[in-house]
Amino acid sequence: MKIKHVAALATALLCGGFTQIVHAHNGKMEACMKAALAKHPGKVVSLEAEIEKGRPIYEFDILGDDGKEWEVECDAKTGKITEEEQEVASADDPAFKAKISLEEAQEIALKAKPGKIVETEFSVESDGSSSYEFDIVGEDGVEWEVEVDAMTGKIVEVERETYQIGVD
Repeated sequence: MKIKHVAALATALLCGGFTQIVHAHNGKMEACMKAALAKHPGKVVSLEAEIEKGRPIYEFDILGDDGKEWEVECDAKTGKITEEEQEVASADDPAFKAKISLEEAQEIALKAKPGKIVETEFSVESDGSSSYEFDIVGEDGVEWEVEVDAMTGKIVEVERETYQIGVD
């Protein structure tokens, strides 16, 4: 009898948590995707829902018709683009300018959010600055994206990833 109650409670908590995530992002996904593709025409290869500074955002990874990879963030409530950057293959790309090594940036990111780095990206911001982006899974299973400025080593932003569709 107790097992049924525990299972029911676990199901309710899980469903409630998922409902909160969906509710937080129950916004303008289509408008965001249209705006992202207007900036960088191509194919959306992944969509992530994230929480940044308490606000829900959508992040689109786009393989552009120009052959470049783009990451475009959009406010899930307003449908407005908030950030865009070009992803490059490595820190050796001529567009990627860094004084901080990859290893140093990893240490900085892991101090901010301890866990295991599961993905690393190299980004060139719209203003020309470069940053390392690390997806880190904490011991609690929560996934975070930590962005470290490649010149100064300062943390640019920390986002909690709530779900992802597609492959980076």
